[in-house]
Amino acid sequence: MTIFLFYVIMYTLIWWKCQPITARRLPYCKQKENWNMAKNGFFTYKGRPFVRAGNIIYYGDLGEDYVVMLQILSTEKVKDLNMAKNVSVQLQLTSPTVPAQQRIVKRTEKTGLFNAMDIADIWLTRALSESKA
Repeated sequence: MTIFLFYVIMYTLIWWKCQPITARRLPYCKQKENWNMAKNGFFTYKGRPFVRAGNIIYYGDLGEDYVVMLQILSTEKVKDLNMAKNVSVQLQLTSPTVPAQQRIVKRTEKTGLFNAMDIADIWLTRALSESKA
């Protein structure tokens, strides 16, 4: 059942028209040059795809060995925007041969989307460099 759910989510994120993160939903950060709009309408962060579906954000290319899943656990209202408060970060294998329970390599919980994106980029960069070596 969990493998089926994983494929449904991946199919949804790849083929259906997921909502790209709009500029007003971006986390506040001083390094705005790291955010770019790709030709397919989705944002990239530091050169990697950044796709949102509801409260789940996938960071990384599904064609590579690893991807990071960020799940927004709670939000808080700041003026008229909902800002992410607690975010769960999971580094996952993308191999379909690995059982769903064993796909999660690392897991943590961070306060704020920017802090979560920092650790997600570090984990993903290290994991991909180790897998290519």
